[in-house]
Amino acid sequence: MKYPVKSLKIAGFQKFSLIDYPGFISAIIFTQGCNFRCPWCHNAELVLPDQYEKHLDTQAILDFLQKRTGKLDAVTITGGEPTLHPDLPVFIQDIREMGFKIKLDSNGTNPEMLKKIIDQGLVDYLAMDIKSPLEKYPLLCACPVDTKDIVRSIELIKSSGLDYEFRTTFIPSLLDETDIQKIQLLLGKVNHYYIQHFEPQKTLITDFPLVSTTQNQEWDRLKETIKDSDCVHFR
Repeated sequence: MKYPVKSLKIAGFQKFSLIDYPGFISAIIFTQGCNFRCPWCHNAELVLPDQYEKHLDTQAILDFLQKRTGKLDAVTITGGEPTLHPDLPVFIQDIREMGFKIKLDSNGTNPEMLKKIIDQGLVDYLAMDIKSPLEKYPLLCACPVDTKDIVRSIELIKSSGLDYEFRTTFIPSLLDETDIQKIQLLLGKVNHYYIQHFEPQKTLITDFPLVSTTQNQEWDRLKETIKDSDCVHFR
């Protein structure tokens, strides 16, 4: 294998999933490190350096995947933010050469890396989180964001010819129906846009105000306003 096994920081590995890659049985690799600090994030150990856990043995993961060829269909690479790792394409290539389909999750802040991966034919399915309308990104992500990169990533994914999805976690204390409508305008016509229900069990910011008791009413009202359709789905 060509991959320098100590270069990519992997903090989590799920050997089996029936739901992460639509229609396929997949393993999930969680990379460490993220450039966002979304207060509702439920993976603090992948985001905050002071909570980083020991890295997993990358070669051991590759060896496991090699033994699962013919039993697993795919590998999902998520985070954290996988595109922060410069050697991500080489890592994906090694996995792809085993015969696995590849799904990549991203926040869209590194369109150059996305373009490289798309152009090299390294991925089969792309999933991008859309945090908010562009003007609210710095607020929701708790950091400066070049929204031109977000727009560029959306365009790259839509024109890639690959299977893809966009998704937004609906947090009533931060987003409302108008924000979701603005996101729909930003995305334009897409294959799949998922609006996800926020589950306030564990958050990156421990004193993040949990959703009020009106959460379910607001979720139901959103579903009534933003009609489910062939491209918009609630989950």
